[in-house]
Amino acid sequence: MPKPLIGITGRRLSLGMVKRASRRFQFQFADSHFSAFGDNVTAAGGIPVNLPFGADAEGIVDRLDGLIVTGGQDVHPSRWGGSAQVDPAVDPRWDHDAPDLERDEYEAALIVAALQANVPILGVCRGHQLLNIVLGGTLVEHIEEGSIVHSSPNFAADDGDDEHTVHFTPGSLAHTLYGPQRVVNSWHHQAVDRLGRGLTVMGTTTDGVVEAIRLADSPVVGVQWHPEWMASPDPVFDWLVDQSEANLLGHAMRGGAT
Repeated sequence: MPKPLIGITGRRLSLGMVKRASRRFQFQFADSHFSAFGDNVTAAGGIPVNLPFGADAEGIVDRLDGLIVTGGQDVHPSRWGGSAQVDPAVDPRWDHDAPDLERDEYEAALIVAALQANVPILGVCRGHQLLNIVLGGTLVEHIEEGSIVHSSPNFAADDGDDEHTVHFTPGSLAHTLYGPQRVVNSWHHQAVDRLGRGLTVMGTTTDGVVEAIRLADSPVVGVQWHPEWMASPDPVFDWLVDQSEANLLGHAMRGGAT
């Protein structure tokens, strides 16, 4: 059986934002995908597929065996009823912190299509939050930092905040993958608030911030940290590839039956 295809979302940037890029191309756009996702998918036995915005969501999902919705800028507050003011004149292709309505729309369409097709989904950081929003949930607009630092000032190479521990619910999938707790990285200032339809909380920090969610009885998981940048391999990639292999096998069996 072939290896499962795992779609990975990214963002679109102007080459004018890339240091040392030729000025001749500064007004051209490039699709950007963190290679750590592809490396982890490959190591777990899958084939990574980077997804550009222009691809038809339903058509793409029909060809995929699994989906990763990655991190990045905030989801636009208009998608979930947030109160933050966003300057519509700021172009997300020139400002990496600006919300990107086009990205929001495309990734939301991917999630909807994947849910309808029962394609396994892993939402990471922003993707974890967008999954909750697509299912009707809301976000904490800004976390007030206290005993736990959620928006770590550290670089990705430093593995985030080394004092950030997530505690997992006994009997949950996350508890099966990680045990009772795991130290994770952390680069976020928003978080899941009201849960979307069918979602359950699998892990939280001691200050109550939701760090892991799952859609009941489905191969759909969201994590608030960045598993692609953990110092040691994160088992969520093995889980995703295993689920995607099962999805691929199911397609093959149904195809053979017809």
